[in-house]
Amino acid sequence: IYPGTFDPITNGHLDIIRRASELFDEVIVALARNSQKTPLFSESERLGLLEAAVLDCCSDRTNIRSDAFQGLLIDYARVTGATAVVRGLRALSDFEYEFQMALMNRKLAPEVTTVFLMPHEQYTYLNSTIIRELARHGKEVGDFVPKVVADALKKKFEVKYH
Repeated sequence: IYPGTFDPITNGHLDIIRRASELFDEVIVALARNSQKTPLFSESERLGLLEAAVLDCCSDRTNIRSDAFQGLLIDYARVTGATAVVRGLRALSDFEYEFQMALMNRKLAPEVTTVFLMPHEQYTYLNSTIIRELARHGKEVGDFVPKVVADALKKKFEVKYH
C-alpha cells in the first residue's frame, strides 16, 4: 500500500508508485480520508486525478490499483492483506514522523513491513502544499505535476478568483 492524501498527486508521488510497482506484485495507491486535513480537492476529484495520473505515467504497469480508505492505515492493510506499506522520504525532516509511524505500525501489526523509498533527486523538494501554493498564486506547476493535475489546479483557482 502506498497511502497518501494526494492533494494533489505530484511527479514525486508517481516516481514512488512506479518504483514500488517494480518491487511488489501489487501496489494499492490508497487515498486517505484524513479528518485533520481540509483538502483543496474533494475525495472524488483526488481519486479521479490519481487514477488519471497513474494511467498516464504507468500504463505499462498492470499491478497498480487505486482505492480510498478511512481510519487507521494498519487496519486497512489487514483488510487488504497487504504485507508492506510504502512511504516516501524526501528529506531528513520527513524521517522523524515516518519513523515514529513505522514503529507504531510495527507494534500494531508486526506482519506489515514499512518500506521507505527516496524519490528521484529532482523531486526531493516537491510536496503537495508547495504545489497548491504556487498554483494559488498563478504560477506554472506543469514541471511538478501531471498535466491533468496542472489543468485541475488552474481551473480550481480560476473559479476561486472569479
